[in-house]
Amino acid sequence: MRLVLASNNAKKLVELQVLFKPLGLDLVTQGSLGIAEAEEPHVTFVENALVKARHAALHANTAAIADDSGLCVDALGGSPGVLSARYATLFGRAKSDDENNRVLLENLVSHADRHARFVSALVAVRWADDPEPLIAFGRWEGEVLREPRGQGGFGYDPLLFIPSLGRSVAELSAGEKNLYSHRAIASRQMLALMREVWK
Repeated sequence: MRLVLASNNAKKLVELQVLFKPLGLDLVTQGSLGIAEAEEPHVTFVENALVKARHAALHANTAAIADDSGLCVDALGGSPGVLSARYATLFGRAKSDDENNRVLLENLVSHADRHARFVSALVAVRWADDPEPLIAFGRWEGEVLREPRGQGGFGYDPLLFIPSLGRSVAELSAGEKNLYSHRAIASRQMLALMREVWK
């Protein structure tokens, strides 16, 4: 079965291909099919993922899955949240992982509470107007470091320290990240839902 990923993020595709391998799905990006990215107008991960999944399914005329994910920091009221990928642009800076990380550290400089979590909402639909979307949610708790650590991963990975592992996400191997991450937690839920509902 072909499943269209409502994203053009190559690193996200690689992670999800590994996580969904047990189902033998042919996971392809919407960009490889010439499908433009959908607007993400909502304030929650689930709503944005649903919009993206329906958009991809409509234009690909097949089943689609979308991941909307980001970093939620308690001291910042849940920001950057759904705006994680373009957080720096809210402060007049360029859109990049490095700038997002710099802005986050600047905004946290006066806060003692560094608790944060990576969040992933996965939504899958069999067709664009599927009345029964599958929804899975993963949270990965940690603390924002005062400076980046590690060379792996992407996004805020160098800044989120996972106390139970004693390392930042960027210090984990790809295999470890695919075992513990927010996306891994959501993917395991989604795999179970697909086996139960889509068979």
